[in-house]
Amino acid sequence: MVKTEEVIGGKNCIICSGSSIEAVLIQPIAQEDEEWLEEELSYIRKSAGDNFLLAAFVVKDWNGELSPWKSVPVFKGGDFAGGADETLNFVVRELLPHIYGKFGLSSDVKRIIGGYSLAGLFSLYCAYWTDHFAAVAAASPSVWFPGWIDYVRENRALTRVVYLSLGETEELTKNQTMSKVGDNIREMADIYAHSAAIKAVKLEWNEGNHFTDPDIRTAKGFAWALKNI
Repeated sequence: MVKTEEVIGGKNCIICSGSSIEAVLIQPIAQEDEEWLEEELSYIRKSAGDNFLLAAFVVKDWNGELSPWKSVPVFKGGDFAGGADETLNFVVRELLPHIYGKFGLSSDVKRIIGGYSLAGLFSLYCAYWTDHFAAVAAASPSVWFPGWIDYVRENRALTRVVYLSLGETEELTKNQTMSKVGDNIREMADIYAHSAAIKAVKLEWNEGNHFTDPDIRTAKGFAWALKNI
């Protein structure tokens, strides 16, 4: 794959493109996550081929830029500022038009948004605000986020394909808020499975805790989504 780096809309972006592009993958990452993009790409290519483009953009304020709404912190690392709407605007109004224009892609090239942890939650949130994305790949998403499960119960996702995953020990935390992650993701999978608007949903359980193999877990989500859009 061809890898390039450029600044789009003030954000550092890493774009990896195959010889042909049949789908566009969008992924928010932290600066330190760049080191495992190669492993992620390798897994996706082995599992689903390389006819895709992956555009990863670096998020500087992880809690601030990816949280769907303001919330008090539940662990050390800063407040949740509720900046997801602004980040989604960047994706839809700047990143995607730039990619489709630069690579001469037709409008029928489908888009998948995904990510790990809070980036997974952000990706799910995007699916409730736009129909731009044919699929969401949410690996170990932060669905413990205060108010999130109520939001899912009361609203309808606008995507057709949803991948969810979690580590088997993630819900075994002493943090009362974060320990809800298991029950919440099970309920979400059930809601999506019974939605007439969603044609495919998968909930996959992985060995380990939240910090086990984030590159492979994310890749598994994107690979499954590519096969099911």
